[in-house]
Amino acid sequence: MYIRHMKIYFAGSIRGGRDEEDVYLQIIDHLSTFGEVLTEHIGGKHIEKIEKNNSDNYIFNRDIMWLKTSSVIVADVTVPSLGVGYEIGFAETLNIPILCLYNPKNKGMLSAMLSGNKDLFCKEYNDINEAKQLINEFFINNVIEKK
Repeated sequence: MYIRHMKIYFAGSIRGGRDEEDVYLQIIDHLSTFGEVLTEHIGGKHIEKIEKNNSDNYIFNRDIMWLKTSSVIVADVTVPSLGVGYEIGFAETLNIPILCLYNPKNKGMLSAMLSGNKDLFCKEYNDINEAKQLINEFFINNVIEKK
């Protein structure tokens, strides 16, 4: 169901912790069936080392540019991250559809700033297949339908 010109921004924790790194890679792979994932490097095994070569200012400006050109944001918010929270807030000001995925196992509760925001689509998943199904539903009901 690849949609030409669809730009997808995937957000996941880098400096906040890489506990879900393998899940990120699988989500990114699935998202790539819908369009171009601008942030596919988030799923990389050595992202911390790669990004260490870039200044904080470079990363900020690059990511803001990507956010401004994105059609949709998908964020895995299982691992709390200040950067991901900032990206979600920034994308919200741009009126970009935002899906926040969260695996509740052993992680505590999702922040009320996300779960209480009715402009976000926050969905819990228990395994990667459930996450993929939620992504499919989100794209069909909130992205593709509006094009």
